[in-house]
Amino acid sequence: MNLEQRIVITGMGAVSPLGLNCQETFESLTAGKSGIARITSFDPSNITCQIAGEVKGFDPTNYMDRKMARRIGRYAQFSIAATHEALAQSGLDLEKEDPSRIACIVSSAIADFPMVENEMNKIYGQGKRSISPFTVPRVSTSMAAGNIALEFGLTGVSYSLSSACATGSHSIANALMLLKLGMADVVLAGGAESAICDTFVSSYIAMRALSSRNDEPERASRPFDTDRDGFVIAEGCGVLVLETLERALKRGAPILAELVGTGLTCDAFHITSAHPDGKGAAQAMTTALQSASLNIEDVDYINAHGTSTQVNDTIETKAIKSVFGDRALKVPVSSTKSMTGHAIGAAGALEAVICIKALNNNVIPPTINLDNPDPACDLDYVPHVAREKELNVAMSNSFAFGGQNSVLIFKKFAS
Repeated sequence: MNLEQRIVITGMGAVSPLGLNCQETFESLTAGKSGIARITSFDPSNITCQIAGEVKGFDPTNYMDRKMARRIGRYAQFSIAATHEALAQSGLDLEKEDPSRIACIVSSAIADFPMVENEMNKIYGQGKRSISPFTVPRVSTSMAAGNIALEFGLTGVSYSLSSACATGSHSIANALMLLKLGMADVVLAGGAESAICDTFVSSYIAMRALSSRNDEPERASRPFDTDRDGFVIAEGCGVLVLETLERALKRGAPILAELVGTGLTCDAFHITSAHPDGKGAAQAMTTALQSASLNIEDVDYINAHGTSTQVNDTIETKAIKSVFGDRALKVPVSSTKSMTGHAIGAAGALEAVICIKALNNNVIPPTINLDNPDPACDLDYVPHVAREKELNVAMSNSFAFGGQNSVLIFKKFAS
């Protein structure tokens, strides 16, 4: 165990509504492009929300054989694809590595919900004997990590956790802990989600959580805007390769960024709403800064949770103000969910990738659709257009149902 170990990211992979890899996704983000469109995975004409951030043009057989592609859920397919990209960038030669020292914490909050819907429809229409034998392994949230381990022959620690919209971020935080505890040499960590189906979308409609701006899907996700009317559900995946700095330097790995801090809290307030004063979110940000040994003056960019719901955007703004004080008005904050939509358990992982790309490129992605800023949301949200800025430290916020909060802080690597 060495709690002073520095932990770095040496590879990343992404699948999103804006692209099938990290570079495509980030280029679309910095161009202010929306990935939101009318739902194609089912006919949404009889429900009030008919839009989503679907991944376009994804062919699982580009990343795995047809047999495996048929056997696993779409969210798990995304996780395999993103892992291929992350491992390739990291330069890890798995044939020369000890597989028992490579851990995998790629998680999902929902897993293969479309499979649940499909099999229930089959039961009611055709009888119980029609159900697929792959139902249980496909609907288990642990099988993103499980299938990655199977595909790449990894025999180290492998598990999934579920904390709703903070799942991906929590997974990366857990990777930090495993590495500092010496329980692994390398950790693949992130989140994957693909739950866009009639039942799941309708469930969020019943909660009055989703936007119904069906005629203008690309303008529907509008964090911090007065006219926001709910979030837009999305799918995707983000995977990071994390290892100790010592190990990365020894093997000459590319070092994309350093994970310097994390803050994990729970509001213990309500099953869906955050604490109205943003206490839990604020404490998570404060704890992350303390664990990173950083001051508020050190943070150059905040990737907000920024869901585009009336309550959460206002509460997150309050939380940032309570932590950063007068400096809150000077720190650029943007919500990339304005372009990707909200990928639930994958959101925090995708936004971790985005933060690292922002650091590497010295470019802050914008918050699009911020046409009429809410007076209660009065920070610098980088409206409409990406901003070039020298970046050294980026904070990524993930605040979930149940008040489960996770904040990650990434720093540009310097020896």
